[in-house]
Amino acid sequence: MRLKTLFGVSLLGLSLVSGHSIADPDVRVIIDTKTRNLEILKGEETLEVLEHVVIGRKGAGTKEHRGDDITPLGNYRIGWVNEKSSFRKFFGLTYPNQDHAEKALQKGMIGKATYEAIIEAEMSGQIPPQNTDLGGQIGIHGLGSASLSVHEEFDWTHGCIALTNDQIDRLSQYVEKGTLVTVK
Repeated sequence: MRLKTLFGVSLLGLSLVSGHSIADPDVRVIIDTKTRNLEILKGEETLEVLEHVVIGRKGAGTKEHRGDDITPLGNYRIGWVNEKSSFRKFFGLTYPNQDHAEKALQKGMIGKATYEAIIEAEMSGQIPPQNTDLGGQIGIHGLGSASLSVHEEFDWTHGCIALTNDQIDRLSQYVEKGTLVTVK
């Protein structure tokens, strides 16, 4: 079992990037939900800081269920990229992860089968189920044709992290499938 776990973890970055170049393991993104900044780092060097990112309507914290408008805190990978999103670009995060699944199982929010599917996805470097009671389709995206003035005044997403179109274009120069994203 330990060998299977180690093998699965070692493939995490590779599975998420199949068909694409492997994500630079030194590049990571940190989203600070208090300062509303997104920092792009390579090793310990800050490459760029994108200011005034927007989060879920109800803030950031522990996501309790689908539709709660909370941006979930935690460590994720970029699991997929939608270049044709209505929000300009969408970088889907590997939410829910093992931490969320364990808490949800203990609270009786999800069953054993859903828990195991989330764990298996994480261990094999795949996208976790996106249709659980915990929600899904959490990511980083642009505005598309949405209102810049609303973006400047309110947290308006259903749990995602939103950037301006210019910011999402700048972010896309640094990240790809497999990039580590920390939401704190």
